[in-house]
Amino acid sequence: MRTFINVEDIGPIEKALAEAQEIKNDRFKYQHLGKNKTLMMIFFNNSLRTRLSTQKAAMNLGMNVIVLDVNAGAWKLETERGVIMDGDKSEHLLEAIPVMGCYCDMIGVRSFAGLTDREYDYAETVLQQFIKYSGKPVFAMETATVHPLQAFADLITIEEYKTVRRPKVVLTWAPHCRALPQAVPNSFAQWMNAANVDLVITHPEGYELDPKFVGNAKVEYDQRKAFEGADFIYAKNWSNPGVTNPDDYGKITSKDMSWTVDTAHMAWTNNGKFMHCLPVRRGLIVTDDVIESKNSLVIPEAANREISCSVVIKRMLEAM
Repeated sequence: MRTFINVEDIGPIEKALAEAQEIKNDRFKYQHLGKNKTLMMIFFNNSLRTRLSTQKAAMNLGMNVIVLDVNAGAWKLETERGVIMDGDKSEHLLEAIPVMGCYCDMIGVRSFAGLTDREYDYAETVLQQFIKYSGKPVFAMETATVHPLQAFADLITIEEYKTVRRPKVVLTWAPHCRALPQAVPNSFAQWMNAANVDLVITHPEGYELDPKFVGNAKVEYDQRKAFEGADFIYAKNWSNPGVTNPDDYGKITSKDMSWTVDTAHMAWTNNGKFMHCLPVRRGLIVTDDVIESKNSLVIPEAANREISCSVVIKRMLEAM
């Protein structure tokens, strides 16, 4: 595996889940693979879980780790071609990327959507430049449109906590005060479609995700109907994806607080477990009583980020 962006990159889901359990049982079993190898983690955006879990996974596998915060500890980088660089950006990504590649064996990239140009974001312009020009294996630590390490960790968590062979999993939109990318819901839908679950996606009309991520999931605009009988509730806000109206891309077109997940919402479920990728805005996405309940999986879910990343880095090291 030389790149990791989408669920197809991981291969058979059952094998990946088995490998995750193997690593969880012994996190240092494959430490020899990373000896004298260096991972470079490049952050264009802030991070807590991704930064910590990815660095821990790489260290478990015996790797050295370099962390670069582009907006805090490096020259400001220009990402567009054909521009006159007479502003505050001193270095072009096309020179910076091959230089970065000189100092490492593998690269993780975190670069969010700008939410102004749908075509630019959904072409994964920044990530694709790293893949093309670094000469190194590259994996996504959340990009403009996907967050596969999170979705893989979500799937590991569902596998660990499910009580039926094929659980009902609901991805629900919830209100937020800021315009957020669609990366987490996109990947969650993509990975659940590949897994042995019944996936339902619920959101206000106009918030339809890109069909290539929705796949075979059922879309239900009535949140209560969607929640009925659910085993897992995955709450997440996303800004308007611009599928039904391109002019709405990246905008907040609903702030309907009736979509906030509270105890009354969870009562519609089959004693459902609550999930969220974190960080979460309490009182907007979810109420305190739900996220602090015994059915909240947000901490085990976050812990599994180390495991999902370990599988990915292990696969990449094995392919070197």
